[in-house]
Amino acid sequence: MPTKKPKYDAVSSLLFIFLVSFPFLISSKSTIEPCSNFDSCSAVVAYTLYTDLKVAEVASLFHVDPIALLTANAVDISYPDVENYILPAKLFLKVPITCSCVDGIRKSTSTIYKTRPSDTLFNIADDIYGGLVSADQIKEANANSISDPSVLNVGTSLVIPLPCTCFNGTDNNLPAVYMSYVVRPVDTLAGIASKYSTTLTDLMNVNALGSPSIKDGDILAIPLSACSSSFPKYASDNALSVPNGSYAITASHCVQCSCGPGTRNLYCTPASLAVSCSSMQCKNSNLMLGNITMQQTSAGCNVTTCSYGGFVNGSIVTILSSSLQPRCPGPQQFPPIIDPSSLVGQDSSFAPAPSPSEIAGAPTVPKSSVVPSTGSTIQFPPANGPAGSAGSATSDSSVVNPLAGFPITFLLALYLRNSLPLGL
Repeated sequence: MPTKKPKYDAVSSLLFIFLVSFPFLISSKSTIEPCSNFDSCSAVVAYTLYTDLKVAEVASLFHVDPIALLTANAVDISYPDVENYILPAKLFLKVPITCSCVDGIRKSTSTIYKTRPSDTLFNIADDIYGGLVSADQIKEANANSISDPSVLNVGTSLVIPLPCTCFNGTDNNLPAVYMSYVVRPVDTLAGIASKYSTTLTDLMNVNALGSPSIKDGDILAIPLSACSSSFPKYASDNALSVPNGSYAITASHCVQCSCGPGTRNLYCTPASLAVSCSSMQCKNSNLMLGNITMQQTSAGCNVTTCSYGGFVNGSIVTILSSSLQPRCPGPQQFPPIIDPSSLVGQDSSFAPAPSPSEIAGAPTVPKSSVVPSTGSTIQFPPANGPAGSAGSATSDSSVVNPLAGFPITFLLALYLRNSLPLGL
């Protein structure tokens, strides 16, 4: 008697398709922001010191200017020998980097690390760089120089790819600098949103999250409100953008620009380190860079400003402008400057993002946030980002997916039950 072929119904067929597709539904985060290899922008990585380090040593880890590192965190740079100041372990810093486009993917590739005794790819990734990069990413970026990943020769120079995001330097049509942030066990998305003056909705959109759930080790792109420059493209600092509440150093340490609290206007003045600098006086006036004069009239207030126009061919460009305003502006608001010695006391401004319950009077969910249903599988594009964007800063953290908790064993049992032969 011929053997009967197994019978499959529609239910078992659908279950089979689901089981085959399941691994792809829980995909990893990736930066899908389209970019060309000529694009770059100002970006920030959030970094926690793994041990006591000098300012210059932290700067060396990220291949950045030590003074730029300090100004990005509003630390007073006028102290003597401030580059050799010792920063304490567990200190949280915002490290300014240039976000470049490499093979159509946003990443910072200028960071070089020289291996030391007992180094492994895992401790370089997880400890020294605080989870901003994975061991596999370091291995891939150095395929030609690492013959055996288990044995690293002392003194080997490794390229360390760091996550970063641009999204046109805007968030909801307003200037923004994006910070790559490694989630900690104590973090919640609502707490991060509250800490960095944004909303759950915005963070979910930027990072293409299907729900507000996050886990330890995830890397989020966080939009920081910023003041952006309008310097000409031929200026070496044409892409300068400064996060709110911090400073940036430019023009060979001659000019310091700030983004004061509650403002979108970049305000630049001579830096305290300025020594051998080109003229900072506005032409046809006696005003110096950063000077503002005001004269009240019956028609309003005549305001004349000597402002910074970029660093071009080694020269500081100044712009003299006059305007009639309804009333005279108040004094310029500067971000508070931090005394380097106070960093040992772990200033709260450098602490990890707390949960809402840790913030006195803070609501559990920001009132302006609208959380999409956790049953939705829609991937939200970044706010005001290029079409097709889905933001995050790395490719090895798992996306929160509403299907991730689905009982796979139950589906497997159903599939087997419906697909077994019905008899001979």
